[in-house]
Amino acid sequence: MICVPEISSISHQEISLLKPITGYPYNLDFDYGALAQLQHFSINNLGDPFIESNYGVHSRQFEVGVLDWFARLWELEKNEYWGYITNCGTEGNLHGILVGREVFPDGILYASWESHYSVFKAARMYRMECVKVDTLISGEIDCEDFKAKLFTNKNKPAIINVNIGTTVKGAVDDLDLVIQTLEESGFTHDRFYIHCDGALFGLMMPFVKRAPKVTFKKPIGSVSVSGHKFVGCPMPCGVQITRLEHINALSRNVEYLASRDATIMGCRNGHAPIFLWYTLNRKGYRGFQKEVQKCLRNAYYLKDRIRAAGIGAMLNELSSTVVFERPQDEEFVRRWQLACQGNIAHIVVMPNITIEKLDDFLEELVHKRSIWFQDGKVQAPCIAADVGKENCGCALHK
Repeated sequence: MICVPEISSISHQEISLLKPITGYPYNLDFDYGALAQLQHFSINNLGDPFIESNYGVHSRQFEVGVLDWFARLWELEKNEYWGYITNCGTEGNLHGILVGREVFPDGILYASWESHYSVFKAARMYRMECVKVDTLISGEIDCEDFKAKLFTNKNKPAIINVNIGTTVKGAVDDLDLVIQTLEESGFTHDRFYIHCDGALFGLMMPFVKRAPKVTFKKPIGSVSVSGHKFVGCPMPCGVQITRLEHINALSRNVEYLASRDATIMGCRNGHAPIFLWYTLNRKGYRGFQKEVQKCLRNAYYLKDRIRAAGIGAMLNELSSTVVFERPQDEEFVRRWQLACQGNIAHIVVMPNITIEKLDDFLEELVHKRSIWFQDGKVQAPCIAADVGKENCGCALHK
């Protein structure tokens, strides 16, 4: 017999440990008690969100309501967009790149080295030729290298993944510069397709002053965001929006559903649209704006405190992802749920991460470093290659 501990038996202290500072961009500041009764229903959204299927227990109205909200945010008219609530951010990327491939069957996929792994997964799944583009030290796509690689393949259409916040450094690719580079390389708007991976920052950036706009008034093909990240949905989900004109090439009618298949997965979580709709309407644009501003303030606070402690750290201008030297103790990494890559780690400052939590983290980090490096035999790692000399705190670059 397998014994499973009851959730009610978890102590308050254990619950607080489940909500540490984290290297993973999840907004844990939510309360969906008002929707608790929905767990008694099997809610399944089948087929096209805009075409009612034979299955009666669905949340299509909420799904379309969420899609309308995001279409307005990204400035695409109601009669010009198509989209759906995905099961995660990866599915949004898989769908966006699939649409690009259907529009340009012989197109080449371009993505920076710091793009999310799901982009390269899509290239493998769809047997697409994929060209990896260099990045700047910030993590943004290097458009000089992009231009050079476009010239090498200028006889084939281009399908481009643009990052609205890279996974490790939170870097935002310059969408306007990407479009300009394509045009200067001889690619007219009918010879390229741009998918914007906005998993985390796609919802944050519209509320950042001075940030460039992600909008369908520019020649982009699709945008995807995650619903369980900044929105704070308790289950993994996402939103994918594309132009309606592209969907006919992708969709197929399914008789036994009495609907149209244009999504990646057959079934979709019917609870997720309700949770998303609830939060979007409860917070509104003003609520998200306040949360974004709080996250950016706290991220700058953390970066400044880390640097003041003599530790190398970097924060991109449009980001709440603070990158710093990788801790030497894996137990420390696990306890704070940090995300690490090579010599660097990062913290993604989300709405649930308070100044008090940041202070606790920094106090423990400084204490641990005094132990790790106390005898001088072990030196703090040089992270200049990852964050630039000016952001490195090693003995050589201090």
